[in-house]
Amino acid sequence: MAVLVESGKDTAYLTLDSPQNRNALSSVLVEELTAGLIAAAHDDDVRTIVLGHTGTTFCAGADLREAGASPELRTRQMLDLMRLIIDTPKPVVVHIDGHVRAGGMGLVAACDIAIAGPESSFALTEVRLGLAASVISVAVLPRLTSRAASRYFLTGETFDSATAEAIGLITVADAIPAAVVADYMIMFRKCSPQGLAESKQLTTAAIRREIDERGKAVAEQSARLFASDEAREGMMSFLEKRPPSWVIEK
Repeated sequence: MAVLVESGKDTAYLTLDSPQNRNALSSVLVEELTAGLIAAAHDDDVRTIVLGHTGTTFCAGADLREAGASPELRTRQMLDLMRLIIDTPKPVVVHIDGHVRAGGMGLVAACDIAIAGPESSFALTEVRLGLAASVISVAVLPRLTSRAASRYFLTGETFDSATAEAIGLITVADAIPAAVVADYMIMFRKCSPQGLAESKQLTTAAIRREIDERGKAVAEQSARLFASDEAREGMMSFLEKRPPSWVIEK
């Protein structure tokens, strides 16, 4: 099991539980998370879905060690997963108290409410691997300010939860994120299911439009980059824990 599924009185808890690979987006994790989201969406007793994690990393992005995973499969899985979160007619709250990298940023951006604690850090690391944040850009770009997008897409630098809140990636940065998540659950209990579903259709319209209009193009870009020599060098250097060949030393 890569995803723990638990139910409270009116809440479905989906917890990424594959700390040995930093909750990377393996085929198993994506399949189990998809199944959990679909089940929660169809459960009339569920008002809120909370996405959390075990370990010190929320999600490290694509599982670069997974054998036989084609770039086309990876991109389709990621697009489908983000679209599922967006189309789920219930608030999806992500509770982060760890590191978020690459594809994990797409999950965070797709969620309706994002709460991060002091141990959280964020980075769009694709640019340092010979890749680009192609597929997740359809969810991430509508959340960020234009200047922040240029900075963090192009540099791959790491930033903290306070910065993530300031640039629009997350909703709240707080020292006690679990308490903030609990406050939102209380607020959602006061809202009608129909009101939540219809309101979410409004707030996610920009991301849905991005997926519809640019999904095919970014998927093709991602597949092309994953097959490139630079990306192979970037991923190999990551796995071998060494700088890639293009790094200019001081």
